[in-house]
Amino acid sequence: MLLVLLAGFAAGALNAVGGGGTFVALPALVAAGLPPVTANAASTVALVPGSLASAWVYRPDVRPVGSTSTWALTAASMGGGLIGAILLLALPSASFDAAVPWLLAFATAVLAFGRRALSAMSTALGRPIGMGSRAVLAWQFVLSVYGGYFGGAVGILMLAVWTIGVGLDPAASNPTRVTQVAAVYVAATTLFLFASDVLLAPLLPAGMLVGALAGGVAGAFVARRMPARLLRAIVLGTAATMTVLYFLRG
Repeated sequence: MLLVLLAGFAAGALNAVGGGGTFVALPALVAAGLPPVTANAASTVALVPGSLASAWVYRPDVRPVGSTSTWALTAASMGGGLIGAILLLALPSASFDAAVPWLLAFATAVLAFGRRALSAMSTALGRPIGMGSRAVLAWQFVLSVYGGYFGGAVGILMLAVWTIGVGLDPAASNPTRVTQVAAVYVAATTLFLFASDVLLAPLLPAGMLVGALAGGVAGAFVARRMPARLLRAIVLGTAATMTVLYFLRG
């Protein structure tokens, strides 16, 4: 329980300052004895209060994505998150077990090389790719489906699309990222609480929830003071370590 509590705090803080909380929360719950699919659902449920707390702290700084309103973006996030949660519960658990290492690897690659790739593409094009409101919403829905199914680095992927699509600054867009990830988690949690076996072992998700709530609040306040380079190093190091461990675990 202490491991889960501390992992929840770390996951909540990571999600608030830069993303990557899933890399801590999911392995901790699996190590505590939950099956991978249940652990994934439980981690989403446990991280919701921390994400909402971070979103509340960030609320004055939330801004629209291009010409797309925040309300429309949130609707796309919640719709995609719900579909992703349905896929997680509907597909065979063996499919998720096999996919987890590769999902972690994909998310880690985005964390490691996403910024450089975006910079190179922007330089080659001379300007960001122009996206209309419909394109932004379509991409947001697709990414939110991924977020509801797995969630690793979904906030980083959102920032990538917003940066290259409408030219938003990643640092300035961090409050919007936090609120949209929270919307994905809320939608997925609505299903997980009623249609999964998360509540069959309530103590572990509850312990992680308490830790994530504290970490989410603390992380949101610390984010404005932490050097961006240190933050990226922490998130990337966690992601790479967990990816290697999952591949070794087989």
